[in-house]
Amino acid sequence: MAGGHGESYTYKSLTLHQPKRWHTVTGKGLCALMWFWVLYRAKQDGPVVLGWRHPWEGHDDHGHGH
Repeated sequence: MAGGHGESYTYKSLTLHQPKRWHTVTGKGLCALMWFWVLYRAKQDGPVVLGWRHPWEGHDDHGHGH
């Protein structure tokens, strides 16, 4: 692509262009959202995933009379 706009780097016939600002901001936002979700799920399911307790442990009777 001759005559491209902005800064770009060429290495072994592969040209990498600088991303637009909205790409960078959106990527960082989605990355933060992903880590918040991972940490939330780790808080909720961590002991089960690590084998510290069984999934059916820790639930109360809920008053069903069983």
